[in-house]
Amino acid sequence: MKAMLLRGISSFAQNPTPLSLVDLPEPVAGDAEVLMRVSACGVCHTELDEIEGRVKPHLPIILGHQVVGVIEEGAGKGQRAGAAWIASACGQCTYCRSGRENLCPEFKATGRDVNGGYAEYMKIRADFVHPIPDSFSDSQAAPLLCAGAIGYRALRLSNLQNDRSLGLMGFGGSNHLVLKLTKHKFPNARVFVFSRNPQEREFALSLGAAWAGALDEIPPEEMDSIIDTTPAWGADLEALKRLKPGGRLVINAIRKEDTDKDAFRTLDYPSQLWMEKELKSVANVTRADVREFLVTAAEAGIKPEFQEYELKDANRALLEMKQGKIRGAKVLIIGG
Repeated sequence: MKAMLLRGISSFAQNPTPLSLVDLPEPVAGDAEVLMRVSACGVCHTELDEIEGRVKPHLPIILGHQVVGVIEEGAGKGQRAGAAWIASACGQCTYCRSGRENLCPEFKATGRDVNGGYAEYMKIRADFVHPIPDSFSDSQAAPLLCAGAIGYRALRLSNLQNDRSLGLMGFGGSNHLVLKLTKHKFPNARVFVFSRNPQEREFALSLGAAWAGALDEIPPEEMDSIIDTTPAWGADLEALKRLKPGGRLVINAIRKEDTDKDAFRTLDYPSQLWMEKELKSVANVTRADVREFLVTAAEAGIKPEFQEYELKDANRALLEMKQGKIRGAKVLIIGG
């Protein structure tokens, strides 16, 4: 099978083509697994973190955790299905038993701990496969499996209510879906978008944002909640300034880049964190997050904006993401 393989850690400045197109044996599914013929795979910022070493993958590895395909072997043979970031959890620990399998100490991630979807075939545990609603094409469904599901979890953790205000720091694959989800669940909520990219700001306004500005601009009002998806700590300092007393900042990033790793040393407690403001992180997703969001998105007609690339062009898609050339999500078209 054809696959894009990551063999080692490097920065994009050193190596703009970190993935190699290779021929590998088709994986063999075990008794509790299924073999999926991949048709599409979303491209996620977490893959940049893996390539550059902020998230440590098991090398060599096939990246990709927003995977849509058809089951060729195992339970559900012939059905279209998806694989997300959560590849497995122990099922026995306190976290798993309380519905928080995303915090399981034995959590394994697709495309980090086991091979993912930047390939023509992949195998995955059968109980971690997700049914895909018929209303979505393969390319529409792929970003929903991570960008959508993690945005769904972040919005729930934000404690937003219908008459309140929400800020979105960054406006890529996840937050553009959060905006659509917010418009559906909380039609009276006011959404303010912060982005360094003028095209992203225009895109946000076209999707119904009440206001869009640069990361350091002042919106019309302070916000009850803010969701940050940027790779920079400096954005969180700006966000804290814009929260109302008692507001909550939800950091939706598995890792932050280290270009401004000392930013929090400049935190001014009275103006940025005092008045019972809260910081909350988002860690992974559960199967329930993925499945609930897919159902909600289908019912609400929430579909991502996306750009398509061939499998061999995965490096280009990742480099454009690194450079901030984002409008919605990026999806690799692999087969069908």
